Amino acid sequence: MKDRLFLAFQHLVPQHTLSRVVGTLANCRWAPVKNTFIGWFVKRYHVDMDEACCTDPLQFRTFNEFFTRELKTGARTVDDASDAIVSPADGAISQLGAIEQGTLLQAKGRHFSLVDLLGGDVERAEPFQEGCFATVYLSPRDYHRVHMPLTGTLTKMIHIPGKLFSVNQLTSENVPDLFARNERVVCLFDTDVGPMALVLVGAMIVASVDTVWAGQVCPGRTACAEVSYHDHTPPIQILKGEEMGRFKLGSTVIVLFGPGIAALDDSLCAGDPVRMGQRLGSLLGISPDTSSNNP
Repeated sequence: MKDRLFLAFQHLVPQHTLSRVVGTLANCRWAPVKNTFIGWFVKRYHVDMDEACCTDPLQFRTFNEFFTRELKTGARTVDDASDAIVSPADGAISQLGAIEQGTLLQAKGRHFSLVDLLGGDVERAEPFQEGCFATVYLSPRDYHRVHMPLTGTLTKMIHIPGKLFSVNQLTSENVPDLFARNERVVCLFDTDVGPMALVLVGAMIVASVDTVWAGQVCPGRTACAEVSYHDHTPPIQILKGEEMGRFKLGSTVIVLFGPGIAALDDSLCAGDPVRMGQRLGSLLGISPDTSSNNP
């Protein structure tokens, strides 16, 4: 009964209005409001502040600054083997595997379209057909910065407006085409081994999705907007393990690879916890030496 009510709420509530209201509160600097909000959140979700550069949550100027807190140097280890693909975020594996017949697995018995995920553009989706993917869910207690699974050069960024359903396990199992319906930011990269995409999926009460090169990307636009970085001077190259974006309140990131590029770790399965920087899979045809220019 509780689950049915939650799902009904997802469909009935004014998703964007609620999210914008929460976003306004999350940017509030008035101590009685922001300290109450932060204190409740730390206690409710058992947030580990020992890993943060600033260990006192009430020292942050806003809830958003607390939520997107920076970690101490050395709090995460990035696998620097030359064949290593690393997790872009702390969280849990929602699903991972092959992109088959143009679809990705959302949950048991549910698939969604690659073309729809990337904004309905068949040409944009073509490089990833028959490739592979990994979906990482960031829970409220997790570190909410997103990092690069591989070194890559940015070629395009596309903001795709949409719904703002929650992206937890319950909604993944019950809301059709969840990740292809929610508001999202698609970031396309060229790597030394082929195409890679990071899709930052918005969700209920997510105040914004930011990237390190453009700042806040959404909310803000009402139509699908594409920005090309092919001719950007200098090129925007981000090394494996470096930050590329962040969520202000939690969500999901989906990593896509073209065919013949990657073999994802077959010991990982839905529900497994992951940390940013741990090995998510291996590059095909690359020897596993440890020579790297990663930080």
